This record gives sequence, structure tokens and C-alpha cells, in this order.
Amino acid sequence: MTQAETAAATPPVILVFGDSLSAAHGISMVDGWVTLLSSRLKMQAYPYQVINESISGETTSGGLVRFPKALATHKPNVVILELGANDGLRALSLQEMSNNLSKMIELSQQAGAKVLLLGMKIPPNYGKTYTEGFQQSFQQLATKYQIGFIPFFLERVAGNPSLVLSDGIHPTASAQGQLLDTVWEKLPVLLEKVSLTH
Repeated sequence: MTQAETAAATPPVILVFGDSLSAAHGISMVDGWVTLLSSRLKMQAYPYQVINESISGETTSGGLVRFPKALATHKPNVVILELGANDGLRALSLQEMSNNLSKMIELSQQAGAKVLLLGMKIPPNYGKTYTEGFQQSFQQLATKYQIGFIPFFLERVAGNPSLVLSDGIHPTASAQGQLLDTVWEKLPVLLEKVSLTH
């Protein structure tokens, strides 16, 4: 088998790199949106393999430590980056969060992967300056690096008690399809770009 044939036989990879929102916290992994993504890709005849490297409680600092190895191991064509929520909930430095996400985006692009950044919002009790700065950090990164961007990953879920677990934060199993629908708003465009360049 030639190198080209070997490459053709290996499905392109989507790496989901996030925190508890992507690690199916509090529900069965098979019900999580990342598993649902694998199913939807197959149903719509996208030949992608989905790798989930999400860890509950992960911050951007912890993610950055793990990220180079994940890139080297899985060689993704697309990276879905879903980190930052835990930085915000712990009121960590926005500059540090932005720098960490920047590095992960840059590493992805240097490896030839397209990036979809999932933005987040935090409750207003952190103060107007921090809350707005947190949200704007994601938009600024998306603009700077010209990457795929979802402004608020929990758009269809936040504020609906029936879609959130008793902790008031994490989406229920029944909400996972809505999380996937939000990601799907931008993902197919990136997948088409990958197929054109590979």
C-alpha cells in the first residue's frame, strides 16, 4: 500500500478538547454531545473519526499542558476547542486564559488543523468588567486567528432549568442534542474546507 493509499484509508480526525461540558459530566458518556456528533457524522456520510480528550474541571492552563501531546498523538484535521469556563468560574486571569487559548490555536494551525472555538459566558455576579471581558476574549481570539466560532456554546440550554442538572451548571442528557445543534451551525463549513485541502 502506498503512502497516499494509507492516508486515504485513515479517516480524518476531529479532536474535541474541552472540559466537563464536553466530557459528559453527570451523565453517561454515550449520551454526551461528542458521542452524538460521531453518530451524526456517520448519518451524513462524513468520514470523520471523533476523539474526545475532554476532562472535567480542566482550565486553559491544564489544557495547554496536555495539548501538544494530544495533537501529536491524534494528528487532527479539525480541533473543537471548548475551554475557558473553569477559568471564568474561578475568576482566573483573563489575560492568561487568552494567552493559553492563543497558544492552542496557534499550535493547531501550525499542525494544519482547522479550529472551531466554542465561546462561553459566565454569571453576572463576577462583576461587569470581568464578565464582559471574559466573553469578549473569545470573540477577539476568533477575529485574530480567523477561525470558526460559536459565541455561546450553551446558547440553547442556559436559563432553562429542565435542561440543566441539579448543580445548576451542567446540561442534562436531554440537552446534549441541543449542544450538538449549536456546534453544527459552524462545523460543516470547516469540514468542507478540510476536504478541499486534503
